[in-house]
Amino acid sequence: MHIQVVLFDGFDPLDVIAPYEVLYAGGSASDGAVTVELVTAEGPREVISGTGGLSLRAAGALDLERADMLLVPGASGRVGEPGEVPEEEVGAGEWKQDEFIPVLLGRTLSTELPALLKQAMDDPDITVATVCGGSLVLAMAGLLEGRHATTHHLGLDVLDATGAHAVRARVVDDGDLITAAGVTSGLDLGLYLLERELGPRIAHAVEELFAHERRGTVWRAQGMAPATL
Repeated sequence: MHIQVVLFDGFDPLDVIAPYEVLYAGGSASDGAVTVELVTAEGPREVISGTGGLSLRAAGALDLERADMLLVPGASGRVGEPGEVPEEEVGAGEWKQDEFIPVLLGRTLSTELPALLKQAMDDPDITVATVCGGSLVLAMAGLLEGRHATTHHLGLDVLDATGAHAVRARVVDDGDLITAAGVTSGLDLGLYLLERELGPRIAHAVEELFAHERRGTVWRAQGMAPATL
């Protein structure tokens, strides 16, 4: 299974590094059954995060013929809900440090990324996973209508507004769409992906290595619906 982690200007480093390390360790524990790389929609380049100018090098281009899974992170910047962000900032100008997170996420819509994500979502052989605001990138591109998903708790209303079914859970498994909540949930997402794709023994070995126990129940639209508690 080959996983491509998609970088964009202003990405949140923890959204990327946490699942990347977990998945890379899973590859080592499984003799290469999982491989993972950093990519962008534009190809190999240095990508500056939204955290203090920290940058990561994307080694390749997002390639739907090679990828079995795409993992989309959120952004790091100033916290602000869409209504609080000056309208003239949205989609305007070049990327710069200390921008509002909704602006950074919205700016991905003017790149090649939304079209590539749509192709991935339409391909039954590709799974799309997200951490934090990564699901908002999909939602703002109109790709989550009718789907169950989660994101950082500050963005759940945005999911609902775009036609998604927002779920307040740490990780939500909606088949070929797997979403995770706030930034540290990237660890939980990575471990769950290892369990789902390779089985619990590999996931447990990596869990022990990182001294991190997954939190909460992975939400799925299965089983009895709960009564009001």
